[in-house]
Amino acid sequence: MSTKVSDLILRRLREWGVEHVFGYPGDGINGLLAAWGRAADRPEFIQARHEEMAAFQAVGYAKFSGRVGVCAATSGPGAIHLLNGLYDAKLDHVPVVAIVGQTDRSAMGGSYQQEVDLHSLFKDVAADFCETVTVPEQLPNVLDRALRTAYARRTVTALIVPGDVQQLEYSPPAHAFKMVPSSLGVSGYAPLPAQQDVARAAQVLNDGEKVAILVGQGARGARTQVEAVAETLGAGVAKALLGKDVLPDGMPWVTGAIGLLGTRPSYELMRDCDTLLVIGSSFPYSQFLPEFDQARAVQIDIDPFMVGLRYPFEVNLVGDAAATLDMLLPLLRRKKARKWRERVESNVARWWQVMERRAAVSADPVNPEYVVHALDALLPDDVILTADSGSAANWYARHLRMRGSMRGSLSGTLATMGPGVPYAIGAKFAHPDRPALALVGDGAMQMNGLAELVTVAKYRQRWSDPRLIVAVLNNQDLNQVTWEMRAMSGAPEFEPSQRLPDVPYADFATSIGLLGIRVEKPDDVEDAWRRALAADRPCVLDFRTDPDVPPIPPHATWDQIEAAAAAIVRGDPHRAGVLRQGVKAKIQEMLPGGRRREH
Repeated sequence: MSTKVSDLILRRLREWGVEHVFGYPGDGINGLLAAWGRAADRPEFIQARHEEMAAFQAVGYAKFSGRVGVCAATSGPGAIHLLNGLYDAKLDHVPVVAIVGQTDRSAMGGSYQQEVDLHSLFKDVAADFCETVTVPEQLPNVLDRALRTAYARRTVTALIVPGDVQQLEYSPPAHAFKMVPSSLGVSGYAPLPAQQDVARAAQVLNDGEKVAILVGQGARGARTQVEAVAETLGAGVAKALLGKDVLPDGMPWVTGAIGLLGTRPSYELMRDCDTLLVIGSSFPYSQFLPEFDQARAVQIDIDPFMVGLRYPFEVNLVGDAAATLDMLLPLLRRKKARKWRERVESNVARWWQVMERRAAVSADPVNPEYVVHALDALLPDDVILTADSGSAANWYARHLRMRGSMRGSLSGTLATMGPGVPYAIGAKFAHPDRPALALVGDGAMQMNGLAELVTVAKYRQRWSDPRLIVAVLNNQDLNQVTWEMRAMSGAPEFEPSQRLPDVPYADFATSIGLLGIRVEKPDDVEDAWRRALAADRPCVLDFRTDPDVPPIPPHATWDQIEAAAAAIVRGDPHRAGVLRQGVKAKIQEMLPGGRRREH
């Protein structure tokens, strides 16, 4: 049997070790779909409910597997639908390749049905590599380069294949003029900074007395080295949200998340330090870093285009995190004075007491902080966690403590709604033997999560560990934005934009063969988690939570708290009780020992 261009594309993906392609069919990729049939569905075509979800699944797969994620879509509307998920990958530095169809070459430029200028569409999101296959001899080069570039630059690339080209007989590039042969694979590499720059960085860190470390996802492969540096310098370590799983939270000097969704001890760490070491993070919010004249700073990042951002660093080291820290460690002097470390550890211990108190605040009907806090101790040590954007991300960031081989991620830079459930699906294809849990709000669930439960039901038998849990914080409100309006603008809730209808999420799950549990009482929360974690199938937990439990940021001022309180009272005086309890918890958090101070 002759080999068509579409056959060659799938064969080359297999040769690269690609096992799954997340996509949605359409006539713009009919040639590829026919080739999938001839190839016995290898690599496996994973059918999402929507192309955006296919892209998110590819991102989740790539984040949790460390391999490239591949998604496929038809021309025109299918390609357009991929964009949000692809931007999520680009901004979080995740390797994803998009393979999209296009109208036949003979119709291009003719304002034909579903003809879209795909190069213009993808020129930003796939700026590092986006090519159209016009003749068979371009392959395998353009596909190899798309995959190699995605891996090497941790970014998005795109390959556009017109429908008629997919059907052409394949002929390889010849040993001739203007032919471009290609080869498989990309080797690993670990760039290193110059020794003299490492020495300068060591001097800065050795001179400091109160050292703070901020780690991001770029430090994930350097846990041992980060721990050694922190111990040598007596430092506290804060984690950007994408780096939540870099270090376990059981270490007493790990302050947890930083930023708007972060913890109070991380805020205090940055507020009070005199030296800052940033490893593998491009955390964007400089207002949560030390004042510019407060701390000397060193940055380590593998990407030369990402160094020197966010803070006036004194030394920028371009290199692999683990390898660079290995160079740095012998030059560091152990700090004998441990008062700074003891202060950090005291702040961390107090924070977890505050979290327990905040979870215990009564609410109507259930406190969302209690829902997530109750989960913390029950999580398997190998669970893969995802969180959606919104108030659910606050509770994920603050209440769940990483340990063992746990992994976790969310849309860190784009902060888009919608990836929680498809990330978890991607995680299950990356690790079918591990449990996955998505923590999502009802806004994200209504946006696209409900439809992707159909994908869960379709593929659940493929997973050796059947547990994929979707926990919906159902407060009938687009809660994060509601609270931002209250705190930042002093505006009461604008119900036409913010209120959501109540949807029977658990009932829908049950109707398609999943386990569904609705929880309306605090006493039922822990039992529901235990049932879901012991289930023989995926489960949807519908927690009826109170929208008036405030996600108070660690840097909140009393003016902002008072503005939020006033906004609630203006909107509905009867709903102000929980806010008052939240303010009480804030007082307990901010004052030493939780004592009330007279003003």
